[in-house]
Amino acid sequence: MKGNSYLSRKIHSLLGVIPLGLFIIEHMVTNYSAFEGGAEGFSDSIKFLNDLPLVFFLELFGIWLPLLFHGVYGLYVAYQSNVNTGRFQYGRNWAFALQRITGVITFIFVFWHLYQTRFQVMIGEVKHEELGNLMHDIASNGFYFVLYIIGVLAATFHFSNGMWAFLVSWGITIGPRAQRISSFIWMGVFVIVAVMFLLSLGAFRGDEFKEAASAALQLTNLV
Repeated sequence: MKGNSYLSRKIHSLLGVIPLGLFIIEHMVTNYSAFEGGAEGFSDSIKFLNDLPLVFFLELFGIWLPLLFHGVYGLYVAYQSNVNTGRFQYGRNWAFALQRITGVITFIFVFWHLYQTRFQVMIGEVKHEELGNLMHDIASNGFYFVLYIIGVLAATFHFSNGMWAFLVSWGITIGPRAQRISSFIWMGVFVIVAVMFLLSLGAFRGDEFKEAASAALQLTNLV
């Protein structure tokens, strides 16, 4: 990556929407099933995803490789950026600065979250059907719970504000009025998506997941 190349930036921007934006929405819906349907609902959602045909290749080319490029190049862009909120303290400049800051937080959070969950499945420490129990253990830890709240808010803001920037940079929202309306829409999306993720985190701490985790532990001890 030499300089801030036009092509690399366009690929980085596009991957933030397709497929990563779609992945965030899918992840939100899957996790929200924990709030809406409890332990059984979340388990059913996980089973549905893992029963998809060619799921490994869907995740490899639809999530992991795009995420790696978007994250690494995003860190490079953040490093190259001139964040000057102290000089120009207007809304969009603060959004520009927050986009870079939340990008770094999101990059760290996502890979840490993947290590705690998907990597544990890959190495055989946790089964797919036990992810609800694992999330209960994570969410019940006060330190992790606070870090997850920070990570979720950072990721959802980065996604929503990134969508606003995508529409501008690709020439879809042209002019101050269109961009102002788009800003209101995407900040609304930020609030909705963030609330749904936070409700999911609260659900993982609930009694139903606690009982499921306790029953799983008793079964393991018997075996």
